[in-house]
Amino acid sequence: MLVAIDTNVLAYAEGAGDEVRRATATALMARLPESAVILPVQVLGELYRVLVGKLRRPSAQAQEAVLQWSDTFTVRDATWSALQSALDLSRVHGLSIWDSLILSAAAEQRCRVLLSEDLQDGFTWRGTTVVDPFKRPAHPLLDALDEGGKR
Repeated sequence: MLVAIDTNVLAYAEGAGDEVRRATATALMARLPESAVILPVQVLGELYRVLVGKLRRPSAQAQEAVLQWSDTFTVRDATWSALQSALDLSRVHGLSIWDSLILSAAAEQRCRVLLSEDLQDGFTWRGTTVVDPFKRPAHPLLDALDEGGKR
């Protein structure tokens, strides 16, 4: 099962937010198989912005964090087709264009799950289901990740 990661999960793993979210994000990222994770390029750009802006990290340190994530997991560019789908998704469902682009890129990469707390938990679009990894009880697809994606 392929899994896309949204910016908030990486930001928490980098130290943003409260201790519970940091610990949850760090544990989650550590247990995901590297070969199963897709990072939309949009997410890495947003992460850089959060690290420099909100967390006030020096730009060189923020760049290094982004490069480390890209060394660990597969990064995928957004395509023109993904942007067109994101425009439709934003218009029809009222999502921000940036969240729509991340979801669209995840769907284009055939990710079964997008881990994000920014979108509606359980929302499914083109076969990709948004799962909030910080919500309890956990979504069944989050449990399936622990079982190696088998269902």
